[in-house]
Amino acid sequence: MAVGQDACARLRWKGATEVTELATSDGVAEKTAAPGSDELEVRLEGHRAELTAYCYRMMGSAFEAEDAVQETLLRAWRSFEDFEGRAALRSWLYRIATNVCLDMLNGAQRRARPMDLADPKTADSPLGEALPEATWIGPIPDGSVLPDDGDPADVAVARDTIRLAFVAALQHLPPRQRAVLILREVLRWKAAEVAELLDTTVASVNSALQRARSALAASNPVAGPSSLDDAQRDLLARYVDAFERYDLDSLTSLLKEDATWSMPPYELWLRSHEDIRKWCLGTGIGCRGSRLIPTTANGAPAFGQYKPGGSDGSLEPWSLQVLEISAGRITGIIFFLDTSRLFPLFGLPPRLER
Repeated sequence: MAVGQDACARLRWKGATEVTELATSDGVAEKTAAPGSDELEVRLEGHRAELTAYCYRMMGSAFEAEDAVQETLLRAWRSFEDFEGRAALRSWLYRIATNVCLDMLNGAQRRARPMDLADPKTADSPLGEALPEATWIGPIPDGSVLPDDGDPADVAVARDTIRLAFVAALQHLPPRQRAVLILREVLRWKAAEVAELLDTTVASVNSALQRARSALAASNPVAGPSSLDDAQRDLLARYVDAFERYDLDSLTSLLKEDATWSMPPYELWLRSHEDIRKWCLGTGIGCRGSRLIPTTANGAPAFGQYKPGGSDGSLEPWSLQVLEISAGRITGIIFFLDTSRLFPLFGLPPRLER
């Protein structure tokens, strides 16, 4: 089942670490915090995780999402005295965040994955030039955007809708359609609420949602497992063992026959056991002797990869690997090479000793 279909079938994620607001008898949030107060700061920060998830889905970049959230909270801080309390603080923050994202996306190119831009290459193909960071969908740590607990259905929706394939599919939508789809299908807002946020009509929201659904269905992003079971944990353990031993026969046996292997910021990507094996023994031979440190990204298993190269014999950062799993096999491995920014973001050490 496609991720978008999964999200529609599940309950809304109500938001991580959300601070409870005082409400009047009609359910509208009161303006209880004074502008510039510590209480206001706490209330605003309580919405950071869910705003980060929203902005990440809109932008496709953890770093741009962070910038958008910072700008959202700054605008809210500065203009809180104009917040009249007629709507919930959360709704007001989403209005600000949406406007910030739409401003940032104005004139920006669509972010993508390597397989969205070109056909697969062979192991003998030149690596090519590194393309600008703004070309690519980037990873984000689970801890920045996923709730620690809550209803399993809500957590599953949150995880499904930050997966790289789903976020890449969202980037095919015009920004306002993207916002409509996220607000309606992921966060489960009512059409009237979205219309008010976007200063448009319910009919326009419903029309935009229908077009967005059709476009998303055409891209068919596939859902990964909601959580890892024992078999999948064993699969990951075997992957780590095979990669660290550089046993390519064992490694490729864990991959689906049409598994993808990509390396942003390079456009080149591979899709066959033979090409992956040949590439690892050719251009990628420097990865022999690597060690992997587990983490999570985009609701999926991930690893910080360190390869030999330090003058003192230490292992240096080389890539953040994000694995896609389906039906007991690895269906894709993305090697994100911007380690100078990604390793601090994921809390990975700057180097490893032998």
